[in-house]
Amino acid sequence: MNVTLLPKDENEIAAAVANAAAQRLPLAIMGGGTRAGLGRPVAAKATLSTRALTGITLYEPAELVLSARAGTPLEEIETLLAAKSQRLAFEPMDHRPLLGEGGEPTIGGVVAANVSGPRRIQAGAARDSLIGIRAVTGEGEIVKSGGRVMKNVTGYDLVKFLAGSYGTLAVLTEVSFKLIPSPETETTLVLTGLDDVAAVAALSAALGSPFSVTGAAHRPAFGREPARSFIRLDGFATSVADRAKRLATDLTDYGKAEQLAGRASVSLWQTIRDVALLGTAPKVPIWRISTRPSLAPALVETVRRAFEARVLYDWGGGLVWIAGGEGRDAGAAIIRGALGGNGHATLIRASEEVRSAVEIFQPLAPPLLELTRKLKRIFDPAGILNPGRVYAGL
Repeated sequence: MNVTLLPKDENEIAAAVANAAAQRLPLAIMGGGTRAGLGRPVAAKATLSTRALTGITLYEPAELVLSARAGTPLEEIETLLAAKSQRLAFEPMDHRPLLGEGGEPTIGGVVAANVSGPRRIQAGAARDSLIGIRAVTGEGEIVKSGGRVMKNVTGYDLVKFLAGSYGTLAVLTEVSFKLIPSPETETTLVLTGLDDVAAVAALSAALGSPFSVTGAAHRPAFGREPARSFIRLDGFATSVADRAKRLATDLTDYGKAEQLAGRASVSLWQTIRDVALLGTAPKVPIWRISTRPSLAPALVETVRRAFEARVLYDWGGGLVWIAGGEGRDAGAAIIRGALGGNGHATLIRASEEVRSAVEIFQPLAPPLLELTRKLKRIFDPAGILNPGRVYAGL
């Protein structure tokens, strides 16, 4: 029977982790549970959830800084920021539509998975906006790193290091972010009918322009749906209008660009952010591949020769979502073979049986795997925090 622990503060988390370490009791670390399906299944007899550890501990709109406890719902933070015309820079994805999970995404879960969205091409991922953390190690020790202002540091940068560690090294208890102002408006240029190679070329041209593109995605043709390429511009209304007009002129070799403005553009990019635009059946495996944009179309073509797949390009082609994958490995051998070491392929959605048998994250070279083992032993000597979630045996 799996018991759920709901500590209400950082000290209770430290005590719970220390007790589990003393007993060598594996713990599944969870926030709102909306990303529980990411990674390998965790064999644990108890779940430690941070969802009771809530509250915004600092918000300085004039300084563009916010701190919140790890279990604070992301929606609460975004609502507060929107009231001051501010936002998190990295446009965090909501995995619920993709994974079929319920619950509420938490800010700690966003950091633990280093979540980002289409704006990453301009603003970076969660770790790039993260300026401070508090956490509990696998020994029950409370640690903190960074602060509530940007500054240079020496030694280990735990702020960046723990982002994306999926709760395998420490339990996050508080996080601090730098913020950015919200744009006055946004507009998306839409090009229709491009094949993958031409679409990536168009997106690359837009990203290389001086017009500050904040989103560049492409959905290839599928069935009766024509291919469409999307380029987002945001900022002050007069600036957006001028930049959209000039960029559309520069892209005339790729066709005539239509425009989606305001709420229509916002809604579109939400479907791109959450991969809803992929439009796939619930049980189809989904892969997330990062590679060089110039290599992405050839990789996709290799995959399509092996099995039917629906595809969505983001980040100008540097991020490829593939819905499809046959066999007991959900297409891992084919996809990683096509990738050829030129990037990373992560299995985002599959059955628990497949996730137990396949390397979910890109396999590490032996030296990197050994370094990962050493870091796990340093932060979590008893190996109790989300054991095996990222790599088997860790």
